[in-house]
Parts: sequence; structure tokens; C-alpha cells
Amino acid sequence: MASFSRLKSSKTFYLLLLAIISGLISLFALRANNERMVSLRTAVFQADQQNGDVQTALKNLQAYVTTHMNTDLAAGADAVYPPIQLKYTYERLVQNQQLQVQATNGQLYTDAQHYCEQQNSHDFSGHNRVPCIEAYVTSHGATITPIPDSLYKFDFVSPKWSPDLAGWSLLVAGLSFLGAAIAFISGRLIAIAT
Repeated sequence: MASFSRLKSSKTFYLLLLAIISGLISLFALRANNERMVSLRTAVFQADQQNGDVQTALKNLQAYVTTHMNTDLAAGADAVYPPIQLKYTYERLVQNQQLQVQATNGQLYTDAQHYCEQQNSHDFSGHNRVPCIEAYVTSHGATITPIPDSLYKFDFVSPKWSPDLAGWSLLVAGLSFLGAAIAFISGRLIAIAT
């Protein structure tokens, strides 16, 4: 009987040791996952600031975040949502929109002049044309459409568990700890029964 209980206790010890080692590996792997996400997120922000290849940087970040644990992009409860907001991309989009509006308004003003000249061809002073031009521009005014959030705001969801080093070592740690607990309890029950 003594050899059986010693075997049980050594089994419990090894399972507990495996749980501790796997748990430590999991902690380091989870930390590495987070650090890699931070470096990829920084690459996105740098590409945005330098007007670089933002799309490739975003794809790399998305591919990593969606396949690894502990890569949540939000930084705390008070974090901005969505966590990736490309400030410089937004500023470039606004600038392009303003250029388009200016071009459209310039053409609109020219069209208004031609229209009003035809309406009041006998008016050489332009006294009657100014209200006509103002009315034409107002009725045919260019509208500014808001820039869609999907062009400069992003969020990617990190899985609860992933089949990487962090995920597998966490699974092994959990199962080993459970096995050690069962072995310990069953050893105690056998000791009580005898």
C-alpha cells in the first residue's frame, strides 16, 4: 500500500510541476503576444503618420490580433473606441474632400455666371446678376458628405483561446492542475478508506 500511495503522491507532484511550468510558459507567451501586437499597432500609426502603406500594416495587425490571445487593442476601461483611429489618414481625407468641394464650387460659380448672363443679357452693370448668381449657387449648392468611419477607424477582436504557444501551454497547465487535484483528492479518499 505504501508504494501505491507514494506512486500517487509522485504523480500528483509531477502533474503539479507540469502545471506550474506550463503556466509560466503561458504567462511569457501571453506577454510576447501582447508585445507583438503593440509593435504592429505602432507600425500602423507610423505608416499613417508617414503616409506609408497603411493597408498592409493594418492587414498585418488584423491577422495577428485575430489569431492570438491577449492582443486586445483597447487600453483600459476608459480607452477610445474604436482603438485604432488613423488621425493623419482622416486629415488627408478631409483635405481631399475640401479640394473636391472647392473644385465643384468653382465650377458651380462659373455655371451660375453663365446661367445668369443668359437670363439677364441686357444688364451690363451686373446689378441684377449678383442676386441671380447667389440664388443659383444656393439652389445648386455642393453638399459635403461625412467621411465614413470605416476609412479611418478600426477594431479587431482577439480570441479567448488560440492554438499558439500561449493557448496550448495554458490548456496543458489547466489540465495538469486539474489532474493533480483529482490525483490528490483520490489519494486522500483512498487513505481515508483504508
